Amino acid sequence: MSAEGGANFEGYVDPSFPNPGDDGDAAIIIYGYTPSLALGVLGVILFFFSLLLHLAQLFRHRTYYFGVPLAIGCAFETVGYIMRLLSSQEDPYRIVFFVVQYFFIVVAPVFFSAGIYAVLSAMIRKLGAQYSPILGPKAILATFITADVVATVVQVAGAALIGVAESNREDPTTPNNILLAGLAVQAFSFLVFLILLGVFLWKAKDLLKSGSAGQIIEEDRGEVAIIKKVPAIFFIAASLLVYLRTTFRLAETIQGLGSDLQTHEVYFGCLEYMPVVLAVWLLAYPSHPGEWVGRGRMRGLAKA
Repeated sequence: MSAEGGANFEGYVDPSFPNPGDDGDAAIIIYGYTPSLALGVLGVILFFFSLLLHLAQLFRHRTYYFGVPLAIGCAFETVGYIMRLLSSQEDPYRIVFFVVQYFFIVVAPVFFSAGIYAVLSAMIRKLGAQYSPILGPKAILATFITADVVATVVQVAGAALIGVAESNREDPTTPNNILLAGLAVQAFSFLVFLILLGVFLWKAKDLLKSGSAGQIIEEDRGEVAIIKKVPAIFFIAASLLVYLRTTFRLAETIQGLGSDLQTHEVYFGCLEYMPVVLAVWLLAYPSHPGEWVGRGRMRGLAKA
């Protein structure tokens, strides 16, 4: 899937793709390899169609708290992989292609995480405060979204500084440490969220038996939504996939520039692209909250 990368931050130069030397080109390929055409095409196609699916689900279920951030995240991923395509086919040395793709691909999971946080918040609101995992619904959203935003800003700043340092053949250790700090905060924050999600599910375990967890009455429309066990399992799987992607980025940065994780695109494809695209598709249908959480506020709960 990728070309072989260099083993130090002398940088990688593709012998089959000479550096055009234009304004805006770095002296080396900052990726550590020449991006794959196949991965770029797959990324654009699958994230674009996931965007359409999430928009369809948004209009169908009107779960704006979830559908809007997921649609934005899918749009960001699509743009990011378009930039990787441009790097692959036009100029892998172009700094702006690298920085833009990094920005959109790194920021996109923040929106996916926000949607996941919102689902837990919605479930607590519907089932009642007795199922709250320490933090209330508003506190969950405020705490984890704020942590993600701060962590992502730090990551993007670190990545931009790495691009500048590598293009100038300067020591990128300090920018890499900045990037590492942002990733560490994000990984820790999402781990805490997963623990809280586990606490919530433990408290609500009696409602997740035998495939349905009771009936949530839609206050404004009198409709009934059934919380099902299988979508909940897929939701947990999607959350773990997002966390896998975060831990990969953390490990990649800990290894440092020029490491195997950074200079071989197969790791990017298997541990960045694949977990995220699987999570997005799982969240689009089998675990979409419109299918098992619904909208509106809870007025009563009847055991199945």
